Amino acid sequence: MRLFRLHPPLMATAALMAALVVVGLGGLLLDDRVLIGVPIWLKPTKFAISLTIYTTTIAWLISLLARGRRAGRWLGSLIAAAAVLEMVVIIGQVIRGRQSHFNVATPLDSTLYSLMGFTIVVLWLATAGIAILLLRQPIEDRAAALAIRFGLLIALGGLSVGFLMISPTPAQLDTMKHTAPDVVGAHSVGVADGGPGLPLVNWSTVGGDLRVGHFIGMHALQALPLLAFGLSLLGRSASRRFERLHDVRIRARLMIVAGVTYAGLTALVTWQALRGQSLVHPDALTLVAAAGLAAAAGIGTLRALRPATPVRAEALAQ
Repeated sequence: MRLFRLHPPLMATAALMAALVVVGLGGLLLDDRVLIGVPIWLKPTKFAISLTIYTTTIAWLISLLARGRRAGRWLGSLIAAAAVLEMVVIIGQVIRGRQSHFNVATPLDSTLYSLMGFTIVVLWLATAGIAILLLRQPIEDRAAALAIRFGLLIALGGLSVGFLMISPTPAQLDTMKHTAPDVVGAHSVGVADGGPGLPLVNWSTVGGDLRVGHFIGMHALQALPLLAFGLSLLGRSASRRFERLHDVRIRARLMIVAGVTYAGLTALVTWQALRGQSLVHPDALTLVAAAGLAAAAGIGTLRALRPATPVRAEALAQ
């Protein structure tokens, strides 16, 4: 009940999404229908898992607000409503045996797809509003503050990758010259949706896939705060190995390195996908960029771990 009080609409939504995960798993076991090359219940199951995590995280972030809490709670309720409406459409289309995303084959399909697009815009704008509130919010632990702010900004970038998916592909543009297409937009770049993909996530193994950057970017919202929490726990330990982490300034510098590196990774995999290249088949240019990012992260980490410069007595006196 204490967790539920963080933000009742968001936590109720999280509970609903968790229940839908169970429904989706049941569908995967009992319903053998396949849509675009994958089990038809895979998409709602993945979305339910993602939204369970997302709504719980947003509820926690809103609970950190001392200033602007009323606005934050209102924005959280918008996110809850948008998440529920999106899942209603996705599951409704599964029941009908129809594609939910990019489907404009009939007036009903087109209307439902437009409705989903509206929910995503609402979710993005509400998340941006919460980010603005938290950017202005004083948070005592500087490392935690940096983790939350980097996480929100990168998550907004990851959500924005979804907007790249709605543009017609070259093949769809050719079709539009002669007839109205059944599908507009795609997850994949350079290949058709529904081809060979990685297990579970189904990211394309033969072409670019924008879902990679979308997924990685969105989950900065969990990864970076968890890293800050882990560094804080290590800083409290008695082990001499982690004694430098006792200093919040060092932890803050590490979070800056982590935030910049995570943003770079999100940009890298999105750039790779836009070039029509599978995550698992990087070319030399991608490997060089990845090596540069890793080297910068390593150097940044070593520099961040240097003992913090003592504050001079005269500076303290001012």
